[in-house]
Amino acid sequence: MTDEMIMEAVKNGDLQQASMLFERYNKRIFNFLARLAMDRALAEDLTQNVFLRIIKYRGSYKEGARFQSWIYQVARNVFSDHYQAHKNKYSDFVDVEKLRDNMPEPEDEPWEEKEKLLHRSMAMLPDEQRELLVLTRFQHMKYEEVAQIMNTTVANIKVKVHRAVAKLREHYFELEKN
Repeated sequence: MTDEMIMEAVKNGDLQQASMLFERYNKRIFNFLARLAMDRALAEDLTQNVFLRIIKYRGSYKEGARFQSWIYQVARNVFSDHYQAHKNKYSDFVDVEKLRDNMPEPEDEPWEEKEKLLHRSMAMLPDEQRELLVLTRFQHMKYEEVAQIMNTTVANIKVKVHRAVAKLREHYFELEKN
């Protein structure tokens, strides 16, 4: 069954089918949120909230819509809602020295120095640029899907990703010098 068929079943009241969607998407959504939040524990909570929200708002899923785009939009909204509700508790400062403690470990690979620099550079990016790079580079989503999620044009996404990569490169080489 396709994701869309499963979601239609969930929308029509067969909530048991949601477990299949959870199995297919929980790791991807967790990784997406972990890279945005820079905090594993928070990403776990937010991932659970995404799937709770999918069940709660299953009626808003539009027949024929791509499920992957819809679930990432839900994840973005959960992330945004969390930070709006807790904006006084967080500052824009990211302690890059403690970043490794909160980030997911790569599967079966030791952290290399260049990878550490990459993650520190990512942490220095503004939220929107980090989100774009996570979606396009780490989640391997097509520009068309990202444009749909962010409710904008493909051309706009291409420009923003290009700028984000340039900024990431700038931060990376600056950190490499030091």
